[in-house]
Amino acid sequence: MLSEAERQAIAEERERWADPRAAGVEALKAVQEHQGWVSDEALAEAAEVLGMPVAELDGVATFYNLIFRKPVGRHVILVCDSVSCWLVGQEPLYAALQQRLGIAPGQTTEDGRFTLLPVCCLGRCERAPALLIDGEPVGDVSPERLDDLLERYP
Repeated sequence: MLSEAERQAIAEERERWADPRAAGVEALKAVQEHQGWVSDEALAEAAEVLGMPVAELDGVATFYNLIFRKPVGRHVILVCDSVSCWLVGQEPLYAALQQRLGIAPGQTTEDGRFTLLPVCCLGRCERAPALLIDGEPVGDVSPERLDDLLERYP
């Protein structure tokens, strides 16, 4: 169920655009900001506020990989999967992350602390290999730096 604040945020986005589809991503981001992810129920309510079909808004939600359609951990780690990152050590970094967290890509740790997701490009090629943790860019990451880095996210 959407809160009044979520409904208000979605309605404000809807008012900004002539076509409700243009407000879809921002509406979903508003829901995710409040709930951490976008459930089927929240998506249906957001579609109702926008005045658009649920299936159409779901298409928007599933197209954008930063809209989470299932619960995620307290901290989401996005691992850049671009060629630039691959060339300078993404593969051993990604393997070390999976080993330290004990999860595979797309999974959340048992304690709900971290979710690990690949992303096609973070646009941080000058600092490759790069991660994004809770929206904070982290570059020049190596397996040796992971323990210190992960400790910053309780």
